[in-house]
Amino acid sequence: MFDWFRNRRRKKPTQAVFPPAWDDIIRRNVAHDAMLTDAERAQLRALIQVFIAEKQWEGAGGLEIDDEIRVTISAQACLLLLGLPHNYYRNVQSIIVYPTTVVPPQRTPGFFERPSIQADRQSPILGQAFLQGPVIIIWDAALREGRHPESGHNVIYHEFAHKLDMLDGTADGTPPLSNRDEYRDWIDICSREYLRLKNDADRGKKSFLNAYGATNEAEFFAVATEQFFDQPRALIKQAPDLYRVLQEYYQQDTYQRLISSRR
Repeated sequence: MFDWFRNRRRKKPTQAVFPPAWDDIIRRNVAHDAMLTDAERAQLRALIQVFIAEKQWEGAGGLEIDDEIRVTISAQACLLLLGLPHNYYRNVQSIIVYPTTVVPPQRTPGFFERPSIQADRQSPILGQAFLQGPVIIIWDAALREGRHPESGHNVIYHEFAHKLDMLDGTADGTPPLSNRDEYRDWIDICSREYLRLKNDADRGKKSFLNAYGATNEAEFFAVATEQFFDQPRALIKQAPDLYRVLQEYYQQDTYQRLISSRR
């Protein structure tokens, strides 16, 4: 009965005309939108309408939340969902947005919360995701990285990858998969590439992946997700097996999408 009411409620925003002003925001701030097929673009907009309606949005550090912030963040978060069975990030109730890099105030997590990593509370952040808690996003980074995927960094992909990872109740670098064979393949490939990145980081050797991914398995998955969407050419060249398991998980071929868009 609850699912029936929820699905009925979700039909309302998706039946509304997608605001032209929102289209302008996406074209201006989300470079990946231009690479999508017409069907993917329509699906993304339907996801955005529900996502914006269901989440609580809170500005912090003097930032006022407006449509540009909501649409830009939602479009990038929902891009990850295009090929996934999903429930609109059911573990995300609220999104807190700061204007620029900050040291967030000391916050006591709820009983069922914990950060995606054991963060140093005195360190500035670009984003943070809590188990059964909010997602924190830094707006200037989100805007810059959405416009320039060639940088290979995207705080929204990173933090919402953590939330996908946390859907099974823990942040361990392995999101919910379909069967035992998929888990075995995922663990084999991701463990190997995580250890390779960790070894490179320990030796001070530059890798095609951000060294922050060597922090732990959860950060590895989030960093690999950024690479999969923003720099798939480098990923498929340097770690084809890692590209394959991410492609199978997200059910998106980001390398082919990039090649097709350049034609």
